[in-house]
Amino acid sequence: MERKRTAVLVAGSWGTALARVLADNGHEVRIWTRHPEQAEDINVRRRNAKFLPDAELPDAIRATADMAEALKGAQLALFVAPSAAMREVARQAAPHLGKDTLVVHATKGFEAESLKRMSTVLAEELGRDEKGIVCLSGPSHAEEVIFSLPTTVVVASLDSACAEEAQDYFMNQSYFRVYTNPDLVGVEISGAVKNVIALGAGLSDGLGFGDNAKAALITRGLAEIARLGAAMGANPLTYAGLAGVGDLIATCTSKHSRNWRAGSMLAQGLPLQEVLDRMGMVVEGVRTTKFAYELAARYGVEMPITVQMHAVLFEGKSPAQAVGDLMGRVRTHEIEEIATASREKWLK
Repeated sequence: MERKRTAVLVAGSWGTALARVLADNGHEVRIWTRHPEQAEDINVRRRNAKFLPDAELPDAIRATADMAEALKGAQLALFVAPSAAMREVARQAAPHLGKDTLVVHATKGFEAESLKRMSTVLAEELGRDEKGIVCLSGPSHAEEVIFSLPTTVVVASLDSACAEEAQDYFMNQSYFRVYTNPDLVGVEISGAVKNVIALGAGLSDGLGFGDNAKAALITRGLAEIARLGAAMGANPLTYAGLAGVGDLIATCTSKHSRNWRAGSMLAQGLPLQEVLDRMGMVVEGVRTTKFAYELAARYGVEMPITVQMHAVLFEGKSPAQAVGDLMGRVRTHEIEEIATASREKWLK
C-alpha cells in the first residue's frame, strides 16, 4: 500500500501499539495526546514511558498535543480513546477531519447513560453515517503487538469497502493479520462485554478455583455475550470468531489483561477503588459491568455472571458468595435459544 498520512487518537498503550503497526506498514503516523510532556517523550526519547516504556518507537511516529496538526491531511483517523472519553475526543476532532477520511475505532466499551456503542457515538459527533465507521477488535494485547508478536484481528463495518480499506491499512504479513466482518454490532458487543467475563476469570483465579472453574466461566460467559448480542441484532456466528471466543480467551487468561488483574485483586479482598488506583490505567470491564447489567434488563436477557459481577463491584457482595450463588442456580439446559429472529435473519 502507498504511504499515507494517518492519525491516532490517543496515545495510550493500544493506540501506541497500533501506531507502530501503521508505521511498520510504511505510513506516516501522527499520534495525538492531551499532554505535551508525553508528546515530547515520544518525539525526543522515542518512548511512551507511561504505557509501553520498554518499546522503542519508529521515527515514522510523531506525537503532538495539537488536534489540528494531528489530523491535518490524514487519510485515516484511528480513535482509541477510552469509552468514557470517546465523545469528547470525537467532538474535538470533528472540525479538523476531512470528509473523505476513513474513520476506524479500536475501543471496547459502551457510553455511560446512553449505553451506545462506540461507532454510534462517533457517527453522531462526526456527522457521519454509522455505515462508514469501522471497528477493529479481536485478541490483541498492546504489550505483544508493540514487539511485533503474531496477532490476528478483525475489522468490522456495515460497508464492506470501508472494512477492506481498513484491512489494507493494518494488514502486515509479518505479524498482524486482519480479517473483515460485516457484523459491526456483534463485534462491538463482544469486545465490550468480554471484559466483564475477564473480571470474573481473574476473580476465580484469585480465589484459587482452578482451571475447571475458569473454563466453565469462559464458556458460559460466551453464552451470555451471544444472548445479549443476538437480542441487539448481532450475528450469532460472530461469537465463534476472533471478536468473540478469540478475544474472550486472550482477556480471561493473559497476564497482560487489566481486567483479569483487577479481578484477581478483588478476590484478595481489596476495595474496588484501591484496585483501580493500583492499576493506574482504565479498566474498561468495571464500567462495562454496570452497562451490560443495564442492557440485560433493557433487552430481557439472562446474564447470571454479569449479575454476580455487578453485585461484587457495586453492591458489596463477597466474591466467594457470588461464586456460590452461580454454582447454586437452578438446573437448566446448556443449549439455549439465541434470538430466533436474529439467527434466521443472518442465516438466510
